Amino acid sequence: MNWSGLDRWGVVQTSSSLVEEFKKFALKGNVIDLAIGIIIGGAFQAIVESLVKNIIMPIVGLFFPSEQGYLHWKIAVGQKEIPYGLFVGEIVNFLIVAVALFLFAVKFLGWISRSRLKSEEIPNKQELLLTEIRDLLKQQVVAKDGEPIH
Repeated sequence: MNWSGLDRWGVVQTSSSLVEEFKKFALKGNVIDLAIGIIIGGAFQAIVESLVKNIIMPIVGLFFPSEQGYLHWKIAVGQKEIPYGLFVGEIVNFLIVAVALFLFAVKFLGWISRSRLKSEEIPNKQELLLTEIRDLLKQQVVAKDGEPIH
């Protein structure tokens, strides 16, 4: 047996192959696309959070006025306070993200896939011409031999 570079349990080879497998996995296009999507999603979340905190909820505060705005909407139960204004802000934040994801994932990507299917279904002029040539060649061969080709 060749034991060069290995201990008697083959640990060096195993860790080396594990590193190689991880490199193959991490450098695949899908993983890199996923990482980019996560980064863009984080940036999008920051934009939505700013939109909710700085624009939408102050407008909501105009309809339900209080001294310090929605951030300080609270229900007092005995000595404790329940800050429901923060919760309302988070619900609005979630709804905006959910609508944006729905519009992108369901509507936009669905529209792209439907348009792709339509473009694949309609043969272009070159495909039609090649189909016609193929059919004519089959007819010529059948006429010469008297037997159809499969």
